[in-house]
Amino acid sequence: MRIVIGLGNPGKEYEGTRHNVGFMVIDELANALGIDVRKSKCQALYGEGTYQGEKIVLVKPMTYMNLSGQAVRQVLDWYKPDASEWVVVYDDMDLPLGKIRLRVKGGAGGHNGIKSIISCVGTQDFLRIRVGIDRPDPGVTVVDHVLSAFCKEQRPLVEQAIRNAASALQTYIEDSFQTAMNRHNS
Repeated sequence: MRIVIGLGNPGKEYEGTRHNVGFMVIDELANALGIDVRKSKCQALYGEGTYQGEKIVLVKPMTYMNLSGQAVRQVLDWYKPDASEWVVVYDDMDLPLGKIRLRVKGGAGGHNGIKSIISCVGTQDFLRIRVGIDRPDPGVTVVDHVLSAFCKEQRPLVEQAIRNAASALQTYIEDSFQTAMNRHNS
């Protein structure tokens, strides 16, 4: 089994914002694997499918970013995966726009969604894929930055990063997270 959890905020007003790249990666992967992510349980939208004989669960917490851990805890309690069977995908201001980075564990790095997961799950030892959204411009608050949409010039970089993250997740599903790290971390 593989569980992929993409972080974001529910609602039309947040679609396409930097904070929702986790949702965007889930959508890209769902499309590639033919999994419908519209069922609801555990305070999340989810979809289940099979890819190359592996059960896949794609999850979008609907608790808003800062409470993501509540939904993640419920999903983990429901499916009971091993530590190597679930991964979180989220935005990261410390990475340049369009870059992705895979890690097997780490701190929250100031990300409130990850802080919530660490608090609710009780560990920071979980697989993650960070998608770079860059730092805010001078004079722009962090909140305004993460809740803003990408400008037209940024879209190609973001779309490529989303495809790269989905590709890394397919490598993880087909082989291992270590192989995905070797192929996709630059």
